[in-house]
Amino acid sequence: MRIAAFVAATTTVVALAAPLAAHAAPIHQQADAQALSLAEQAIALRSVAGPGNQTPQVAALFKSALVAGGFSAQDITITPVDDTAYLIARWHGTDPTLKPLVISGHMDVVEARPADWQRDPFTPVVEGGYLYGRGATDMKLDDTLAIAALVELKRQGYRPRRDIILEFSGDEETTMKTGALIADRIPDAELVLNVDGANGVLDERTGKPAYFTWEGAEKTYADYQMVVTNPGGHSSEPRAVNAIDELAAALLRIRHYQFKPELNALTRGYFISAARWERPATAAAMRAFAADPTDRKAIAALSADPSLVGKIGTTCVVTMISGGHALNALPQRATANINCRIFPGHTRAAIMAELQKVAADPAIAFTDVTAGSVATDASPLRPDFTAAVDKAMHAAYPGVPAFAAMTSGASDSMWFRNHHVPSYGASPIFIKASDDFMHGLNERTPVAAIPPAIDMLLSLVTDLSH
Repeated sequence: MRIAAFVAATTTVVALAAPLAAHAAPIHQQADAQALSLAEQAIALRSVAGPGNQTPQVAALFKSALVAGGFSAQDITITPVDDTAYLIARWHGTDPTLKPLVISGHMDVVEARPADWQRDPFTPVVEGGYLYGRGATDMKLDDTLAIAALVELKRQGYRPRRDIILEFSGDEETTMKTGALIADRIPDAELVLNVDGANGVLDERTGKPAYFTWEGAEKTYADYQMVVTNPGGHSSEPRAVNAIDELAAALLRIRHYQFKPELNALTRGYFISAARWERPATAAAMRAFAADPTDRKAIAALSADPSLVGKIGTTCVVTMISGGHALNALPQRATANINCRIFPGHTRAAIMAELQKVAADPAIAFTDVTAGSVATDASPLRPDFTAAVDKAMHAAYPGVPAFAAMTSGASDSMWFRNHHVPSYGASPIFIKASDDFMHGLNERTPVAAIPPAIDMLLSLVTDLSH
C-alpha cells in the first residue's frame, strides 16, 4: 500500500473507532488499516459460484498479504476445486507435538444483483461509518481481520507453541465441498476458531456493545424437493386437478405448520442471558420459554421475531418454485424447494417424513436433495476456550458479557465436528441487529468495529495457541 493510502486508511479507522473501542485510540493502527484495505480489495472480487467465480483471486490476494506479513510462501497452499479454491496457511509453533489451532473462514459470498442494491455490491464503499459491499459482514472483513491479527502477532515477535493453521474455504455458501476437504486434511486439530459471521450485538438505541455470543452448536441444513406431475392439457379446458394449484396448497399447509418448539442447554442459557438486553415483551417471552418450552404465548412472541424463531426449534421455508411449460398449457410439472434448519437431535429423514404428513397429498413426491451437510453434536463447553473468550472480551470491551449460543445457520464448523474436533464460532465483529444484512441487500458493517476486533483476535489467538 502506498504511504498516502495507508495514512488515509489509518485515519479512517481511528476516527471511527471511538464509539466501540475500549481505548481512546488503537494501538495497532497498521493492523487496523490492513484489515480494512484488504477487505475492500476482497469485496471488489466477485467470489460467487458459477461463471466468472473470482474466489481463486481472493485466495491469491490473501496469500500475497500473508507472505508480505512474514509467512513463508511454502507454508501456504491454494488448491483449485471445480470453479473455486481453498487456502491453507501454516504458522509453525515451537512444539511440534501439540495439535494445531485452526482459524477458519470462507472466501465466497452469496450472489448479489447490482440492480437490486443501492450501491454496486462488488464496489466497496466506506460511507457514514460503514463498510458497504457483499462480504462486508459475511465474511470477507472477518477473513482480513484474522490475517491482519496474525501479521500483527508476527510483527510483535510472537511465537506460538502449537501450529496455527489459517484456512479459508471457497464454497461455504453453496455446496460446502471445500470445507469438507479442509477438515479431512486437518482431522487432528486441537480446536477450531471459526470467525464466520458477526457474534457481537450492539444496543439499538445507544450503539454501545451489549453482549457477545459464541457459537457452540448449529442446526442441520437440509433441502427437500417437492414435485407434482400431471398430464396437463389445453389452458382453455381447465381441470379440477392442476399441478401448480396442488403444489401451492401443500406449500400453504407447510407455511402454517410449526415444528415442536424445544430447548437444549445452549439455547436455554442463551435465552436467559440475552433477555436482559431485549425489549420488555421480548425479554419476558425469552425467560418464559426458557422456563417452559410449551408456553404458547412465549412461542407466539418468539416465532414472530425473525432473529429468534430459528432458536426455538426446526424451521422449514419454501425457497424456490418452478412450474409449467407454456403460457397456453396446463402445467405438467410443478416443483418447489423446501429449506429446513433442523434442531439438533432430529434426522433429515424424520423431518422429511413430517413434511410429507403436513403436505397431506400423496401425489406430491418428496426427495432429500441436501448437498454438503452433516448432522453433528454440539462442541463441548471447554473451560480453556470460554476463559479465552472472557479474557478477549475484557481486553476489547470491559464489562461486556459473553455466553454460548446455537446458530440457526450452517457453517464449516460442522465438518470439523464431524471429525470430533471442537469448533466454536466467534466472529469479533459487533453490529446492531438492524444492520445485519448478511445474504441480503446493502450488506454493511461499522468500520468502528475493526480496532476492538483486532484486540479480541490478538488475545484469543495467543491464549489458544499456547
